[in-house]
Amino acid sequence: MKPINQTKITFPSRSSNEAFARGAVAAFVAQLDPTVDELADIKTAVSEAVTNCIVHAYPGTIGNVYITVSIFEDGRVRLRIADKGVGIADVQAAMQPMSTTGGAERAGLGFTVMQTFMDTLRVRSTPGKGTVVTMGKTIARRC
Repeated sequence: MKPINQTKITFPSRSSNEAFARGAVAAFVAQLDPTVDELADIKTAVSEAVTNCIVHAYPGTIGNVYITVSIFEDGRVRLRIADKGVGIADVQAAMQPMSTTGGAERAGLGFTVMQTFMDTLRVRSTPGKGTVVTMGKTIARRC
């Protein structure tokens, strides 16, 4: 099924851009008239995915973060957040709670948070080439 609306955003992996990403996605999704809770779920998941790009994909350097937000007629929202960073060698292990490459100051809960707040989560990664996180959530229609 083709999206009825879509936007793409690219920005440098600076921590100051995490709030921008969260706000931009929320503003785009607002056209579906989500509840405050639905919007908060999406913003939280975007925040986690973008933070993963900033902290893990480009350690010690700056690269680009790519976000595609697609809206479908049935109220589904698909978020694709990608980087061209270092990639993840073992995606299954990385998705386990408490798994982190970010040191003691990181909780290792990013993927767990994304799974909790979104309906679907898929992670694809190739070491040395980057990671793509695809998440989905259906916004309930209120008539």
